Amino acid sequence: MDVGTRITVTSPDQMRDLGRRLAKLLRPGDLVLLTGELGAGKTTLTRGLGEGLGVRGAVTSPTFVIARVHPSLGDGPPLVHVDAYRLNGGLDEMEDLDLDVSLPASVVAVEWGEGKVEGLAEDRLHVVIQRTVGSDMAVTDAMAADVDDVRDVVVTGVGPRWAGEDLASLAG
Repeated sequence: MDVGTRITVTSPDQMRDLGRRLAKLLRPGDLVLLTGELGAGKTTLTRGLGEGLGVRGAVTSPTFVIARVHPSLGDGPPLVHVDAYRLNGGLDEMEDLDLDVSLPASVVAVEWGEGKVEGLAEDRLHVVIQRTVGSDMAVTDAMAADVDDVRDVVVTGVGPRWAGEDLASLAG
């Protein structure tokens, strides 16, 4: 995997803002894998993606429905938000959701998708979110922030689609 862009996020509002900035780079057919422990901020980031893409409906965790489609309010792509947490069958189980049909026309964001959906697309964006509580970075980068809200986010583009993208622009 290529070297990713590292971003420190110090609040849920900043995580949503990161999602909005990330949405500006996305286009139909993009697959975004979101990795992080429970409560890391995957859904908050996806909420920002939805805002940035201008989609209809409140972006909430699709844990119990597995997948939720948010149509575009304009001429942009819809957002398909998937929570693969309860899916153990990997790509076989994901194929039952027909994500491969949705992918060419949509932006598909999959929480808990690592090791399960990589086969859907050669090109993908992998977003890893980790809490930084207890690290020196959390103390220095978040002086005025609640250290419980500090996250270390690494965004990595995989495949030719992301080769020319400036992911470092997300940090600003």
